[in-house]
Amino acid sequence: METIDQIQLANYENVEPPKLERSNFLYSFKLLPKEERNAITSVYAFCSYIDDIVDGSPNINNKSIQKKLDRLSWWENEIEKMYATRTLSPILFPFQAAIYRFDIPKQYFLTLIDGVRTDLIRNRYETFDELKHYCYSVAGIVGLISIEIFGHRYEETKNYAVNLGYALQMTNILRDVKHDKDRGYIYLPQEDLDRFGVTESDIFEERYNDNFIEMMRFQTGRAREYFHKARTFLRPDEKPTIIAAEIMDSIYYRLLEKIELSEYDVFRRRIRVSAPHKFMITMKHWLSVKMLINRTNK
Repeated sequence: METIDQIQLANYENVEPPKLERSNFLYSFKLLPKEERNAITSVYAFCSYIDDIVDGSPNINNKSIQKKLDRLSWWENEIEKMYATRTLSPILFPFQAAIYRFDIPKQYFLTLIDGVRTDLIRNRYETFDELKHYCYSVAGIVGLISIEIFGHRYEETKNYAVNLGYALQMTNILRDVKHDKDRGYIYLPQEDLDRFGVTESDIFEERYNDNFIEMMRFQTGRAREYFHKARTFLRPDEKPTIIAAEIMDSIYYRLLEKIELSEYDVFRRRIRVSAPHKFMITMKHWLSVKMLINRTNK
């Protein structure tokens, strides 16, 4: 067994397996060397599984919330045991092997678990700084985990990973305004809603008006700034090893553009980047890196 998936993780935990959904990230993994591809596939399966503990079913009552909190605590203990004993589990072997092979810091996984736990104790954010802290815990930290597997030469590449994580998570938030409000969540900072005259009831009642459009335009501008900021930290000679992250950058940047092209009407339908378009983006980056390597070797 070279990789692990969410079904196997559920079997290890002895719970009902989650419903699997295809992720944008899978496109970016296809071009990686086999060892890195297997490692990131297993690690990403774990990250998705932890997220699904919180988001996979509705928070019906305090009992259901406590059950999820208990499951997250259980996984925290499992992570602690993995690093303390380094005893390999037959089921978890691909995940543990990735951790040990690429020397991924334990705190990264603990931060991720604590980040998704946030969704069980709060569903609103007063300020962007509060939201940014959440984005670091659930997205920026995944970027840091990923570059440990991809490999990186420079310390500033960590800034690239974190800022790209902010950009990707903000784009997700904008795409999922309807989906999140249906679950009782509003991730858009209250200070921004107030600034543009958008109320909670406007979100819950899906009022698509000028105030909402201007607020969303502001949010997309902020997300774009983080895409651009991330790119300033990536040196050209780092690109061949960080190709998977660059593919994700391009796919999500295109998603952000499509949100803009829809005039920010995220209530009517869930905006997506088509599979053929994702494939073209992937091939574009592959060709770009191949040409860069050829020039370097001449």
